[in-house]
Amino acid sequence: MASSYASDGGFTMRTSKQVLQAVFAGIALLGVANAMQAPPADTTKQAPSADNTKTNKRDRAAGAVTADQQKMNKPDRETARLIRESVYKDKALSTYAHNVKIVVQDGTVTLKGPVRSDDEKDTVFKKAEAIAGNGKVVNQLEVAPGK
Repeated sequence: MASSYASDGGFTMRTSKQVLQAVFAGIALLGVANAMQAPPADTTKQAPSADNTKTNKRDRAAGAVTADQQKMNKPDRETARLIRESVYKDKALSTYAHNVKIVVQDGTVTLKGPVRSDDEKDTVFKKAEAIAGNGKVVNQLEVAPGK
């Protein structure tokens, strides 16, 4: 049992349950006070648009290379796998770069999608070219706008 001073200067006995209730009530009040002091959310920043209609139109254009055109012959699958592995193992690259589209058709590699910088664009291209060979990589990577 816990004891505390009464208003008349004497001690009063409180049960553990009463003490715990008082502690939890104090914690709840602190949480409310902190929430009331939190700065307001910044509503001036706009999230980037999730609308990729322009990209979808471009990919529907005649002659556009899309992921469903990836060849299923063994050399093309292996080339795509090796490039993907090389890109993914490079932890200096952003998530964007790790997720670029790699489409291989009869030995020709097409790279598509956003990356974070020109350096990433060059790095992914060079990795693909090192595996596929010079002149066998079509670089359609785009630098995504900053946040």
